Amino acid sequence: MSSAQGWRDLTVGGIIPTPGTARSYETGDWRNVRPLHSKEKCINCLICWLYCPDAAIVVKDGKVLGIDYAHCKGCGICARECPDKVHAIEMVNEAEWEEMKDNKE
Repeated sequence: MSSAQGWRDLTVGGIIPTPGTARSYETGDWRNVRPLHSKEKCINCLICWLYCPDAAIVVKDGKVLGIDYAHCKGCGICARECPDKVHAIEMVNEAEWEEMKDNKE
């Protein structure tokens, strides 16, 4: 007998056998631009957290701790919404970030 599935073994169309959530799907590898958060510049206004469509801004006790890069898609909304005089989030090309990271090591 063949190890391939027959048509009777396939899931019926339109049925989702197991529910999924955004937490179970890491989509950060779609990103080509990375937000870099500066804790020194950040005033913890939480505007970035409020506007982030991926809930990738990590906040604890009213303070921005960083960015969840496993789920951040690099849309740049956080950097755009950061107050003009603060600029606590900078968008950096992933290739440039890899070079910066390698130079620090």
